[in-house]
Amino acid sequence: MTDVHADADFDREQSVESVSNLAARISENVERVIVGHHDAIEDIIVTMFARGHLLLEDVPGVGKTMLARAIATSIEGSFERIQFTPDLLPSDVTGVNVFNQKTNEFEFREGPVFGNVVLGDEINRAPPKTQAALLEVMEELQVTVDGVTRPVPDPFTVIATQNDVEPDRTYDLPLAELDRFMKKIHLGYPSEAEEAELLGRLAGHHPIESLEPVATAADVRAARETILGVAVSEPVRRYVSRLAADTRERATLGVSPRGSLALVRAAQARAALDARDYVVPDDVQREARSVWAHRIRTAGSSDGRDVVDSALDFVPVE
Repeated sequence: MTDVHADADFDREQSVESVSNLAARISENVERVIVGHHDAIEDIIVTMFARGHLLLEDVPGVGKTMLARAIATSIEGSFERIQFTPDLLPSDVTGVNVFNQKTNEFEFREGPVFGNVVLGDEINRAPPKTQAALLEVMEELQVTVDGVTRPVPDPFTVIATQNDVEPDRTYDLPLAELDRFMKKIHLGYPSEAEEAELLGRLAGHHPIESLEPVATAADVRAARETILGVAVSEPVRRYVSRLAADTRERATLGVSPRGSLALVRAAQARAALDARDYVVPDDVQREARSVWAHRIRTAGSSDGRDVVDSALDFVPVE
């Protein structure tokens, strides 16, 4: 078993090579449970290291919950799950003050958002008012109830799943909420070979039950600090700005400055995963579709992915 405390200096100082090794360690560990989704696992690691949140849109039963749980276990973090339903209340998400008759005082009972990795399962089954309970915590990393503000654990990452097969029984996510998800990805079905391997792994005890951590929350915090120091040159910043401007010309709602910043942070994390302390245009291009497509609204038959692809094709790298 890997010693999760092997890197004694992780919380003090960390190189991009250490970040790359940490990401590889987490990815390899998660793949002991999840078969055939290496790119999706990397997407989650990039999002978590870049201080973002991730939206998974897919059909039921492809391993979304196990993926989130395996990530939390791998970093020795707390895992919380919220099953979003039409009758879910905002207080069911954030927590509520309850009167204690013994002490004659109100006590705060934490909601499930108080975890390192929070899975919002089928988030679009709940009405917008309940979904909005996540807005403050996803942006500010804190929860305010009855005028009292409480911080959530650090690191904090929301992985939300979205049901895309029953649109008549779900609610659209408000644009303000969509904009707070750094990335939106799809898992898809495994190949025949991958599914056969998965069935073999699950023939006995589920591998998630024996999964061990290979890192700590402190490792993730240190990786995040290192990634903030990954250099983004002025030409790369101008390239991102030109790409964003191009999406605004092609769509009724293009990428906001928040989206541009999210892309830069994701590109910094991607560079660190490749053991580089500087961002190159390839990092921007690799991350652009998953970071931007869900933020864009179009009037015609094209969607956000088409707009991003067109911008990448049209805007030159200078």
